Amino acid sequence: MKNGMGILRILGILSIILFIVHIVYHDFSLFSQYGTIVEIMAFFDKFEFVRRPFLCKVFVGILAVIGTAGGKYRVRKINITTHAVVFLICASCFIVSHLFCRPGIVYMVITGFCYVVCLFVSAVMGAYFLGTSFGDNAVKVNFRQCEKLMDNNDSINIPTRYVYNDKLHHGWINVVNPYRASIVLGTPGSGKSYSVYYHYIEQMIRKGYAMYLYDYKYPDLSKVAYNILLRYADSYPDKIRFYVINFDDPAKTNRANPLNPVFLNDIIDAYEAAYMVMINLNRSWVQKQGDFFVESAIVFFTAIIWYLKLYENGKYCTLPHAIELLMQKYESVFAMLKQKEEIKNYLAPFINAMEGGAQDQLQGQLASAQIPLTRLSSPAIYWAMSGDDFTLDINNPEEPKVVCIANNPDRQTIYAAALSLYNSRLFKIINKPGKHKCAVLLDELPTIYIKGLDNLIATARSNKVAIVAGAQDMSQIVRDYGDKEAKVILNTIGNVFSGQVKSETAKMLSENFGKIYVEKKSVSFSEDKNNNISLSNQLEDLIPASIISTLSQGTFVGNVADNYEQKIEQKNFHAEIVVNQELIANMKQFEEIPVLAECKNGSMEELIQQNYMKIKEDIKNMIYPYL
Repeated sequence: MKNGMGILRILGILSIILFIVHIVYHDFSLFSQYGTIVEIMAFFDKFEFVRRPFLCKVFVGILAVIGTAGGKYRVRKINITTHAVVFLICASCFIVSHLFCRPGIVYMVITGFCYVVCLFVSAVMGAYFLGTSFGDNAVKVNFRQCEKLMDNNDSINIPTRYVYNDKLHHGWINVVNPYRASIVLGTPGSGKSYSVYYHYIEQMIRKGYAMYLYDYKYPDLSKVAYNILLRYADSYPDKIRFYVINFDDPAKTNRANPLNPVFLNDIIDAYEAAYMVMINLNRSWVQKQGDFFVESAIVFFTAIIWYLKLYENGKYCTLPHAIELLMQKYESVFAMLKQKEEIKNYLAPFINAMEGGAQDQLQGQLASAQIPLTRLSSPAIYWAMSGDDFTLDINNPEEPKVVCIANNPDRQTIYAAALSLYNSRLFKIINKPGKHKCAVLLDELPTIYIKGLDNLIATARSNKVAIVAGAQDMSQIVRDYGDKEAKVILNTIGNVFSGQVKSETAKMLSENFGKIYVEKKSVSFSEDKNNNISLSNQLEDLIPASIISTLSQGTFVGNVADNYEQKIEQKNFHAEIVVNQELIANMKQFEEIPVLAECKNGSMEELIQQNYMKIKEDIKNMIYPYL
């Protein structure tokens, strides 16, 4: 490679020499007083092409184009049409200038100017076509990466570019098996959405995935998903439906009951639902599992949920009804709940405390459940979680869905608890064999707690569920999920994308990428003026932590997993991701997510308030016989 570049430089230099010879030879009168020049020109006079201006300039031009083609040039942007037109005009003037200009100063200026312009333009165009024009963002790396597109019916293929050996290379990040889960790390502004999430959303919808999208900064990702779905709706064998859960705008939300009794098959399901709500309302409880008051709150709420499942075939089995029932006088609630034999064991600690006169203890147990749940007592939340516009079996082969769950950074501590219930119930429903292929995209994973996420990642692959989890840093996941579970989550994920991350996360990723032999040269000087040069091969990090912590926006490092059918030799990557320019350009024309809830009588506010009061009335009627 280096020898080839050297030959091209020699040809370029030869072109310049011959051009100078041509100028001096045809403007000889200007230089005839210099004896040395006269001798040199006498030597070149032996060659016929030197005596013939047209032939000489054609030869000089060919050498110039070849000689500048392999140069190292950085250009921000190339308009190939403009460059081609300029090159053709200047090249034509250069070749025929002797026909309209007599030898002299004017001829030298015109011919020299055209020659210099041709040199510059051919260098830029050569860089464009041969891949040495790599712009400002292309990243220099020390290893060759996968440059072959490996597509299949499920894969995500992300184009990249990187500089290796001073030459631009175009590569591919081939996520040939997205069911082995993916994680996207990067500090705010590192380009996670534009570089990774947009590619995943566009390609997954185009390839017919059902989708569950947790959109932390709604509607950033949801709006993209909605408009892509409008474009690729024909990718699905059956009619695909789009749904949104949005507590901030009831007019733009569908209604779905995460405690739908159809999907509560055992009291263990009720326990998991209660656990998810309580843990997300009290994130510090993650580290206190087994604590007396923590378990008391979860067990008591479990009993209430399961009672509502059994009462009149689950007619009132919703989270809003469960919250309202929990707020009633405990004597009446206990009297009602113990009518169900299946719940007696769950109630035993509370009833024993009540009958034993341990009122303070009992009040503490109940308060640990009641106080957090009061934060969910909102008409908008009650409205969204008490209806049945759709069910959470989003990968039902007969009715695949794209469901977007909206959060709000200003209200995340409140909304996270309600949204986590959707997450836990949905993951339980979709992680079953024989379903439609499905994608679960979790933007900003640490903002919600998902019990058993590590187990879901490990088992979802066989059921064609592709999980994509995003976070700003691994330390956030460690904080909210605990050190052990966070390590398991990262170690079970097959496809890793990381933009700029700092400190321990950068070190951990660097270790995972492995090492590479790097040739080192050292020079030593001695008093006798003899220089000693030694060469050695040393093992160094393939992608050092210092590089990962200073990555530019849009530049990502990581590795991918492969299949039996599609082996990937180079799984690591360190490159600038090429964003989907067509998608970005069309975003200004994207349609807004439409109004999803219709109000036939009265205003939406009145309808929501009526629903809120009806739920309270339902519980009062239910508990009235036990007052």
